[in-house]
Amino acid sequence: MSVNLGNIDLPTPTLPKPLDLPRVYLKEPKALVPSYKPMVIPPADLERPEETEAEETKEQPEPPKLKIPVIDIQMPIPEAAVVVTAVTTAVIAVTTTTITQSLFEPIKKKVQKQLQSKVDAWKKKRKEKTSSES
Repeated sequence: MSVNLGNIDLPTPTLPKPLDLPRVYLKEPKALVPSYKPMVIPPADLERPEETEAEETKEQPEPPKLKIPVIDIQMPIPEAAVVVTAVTTAVIAVTTTTITQSLFEPIKKKVQKQLQSKVDAWKKKRKEKTSSES
């Protein structure tokens, strides 16, 4: 097929039919807005209402103490949770140090040996160089 414009014949291209692409439907984006519980701070002049009774406060028992007779000092004994935490931390630190020392000792020896051989070779070259100059 062609179009005739005066003396010029222009061919008309035959184009293929367009592809039938399915329509894509996208969901609207949703924002996650941060939220928080408001913290209520009572006023500085807050007083108990008159129709209520005061709550009885229980006194904290005095922590147990260890009496050292020679120097006559009383040392407070820490709670069990504090002692357990300190002992656990100490055991982990000692174990970690012991294990890493046994792992890194062979590596340290090999590196020292290699460095010493390099230093010895350097000293030998230097000695040969100074003796040849004399």
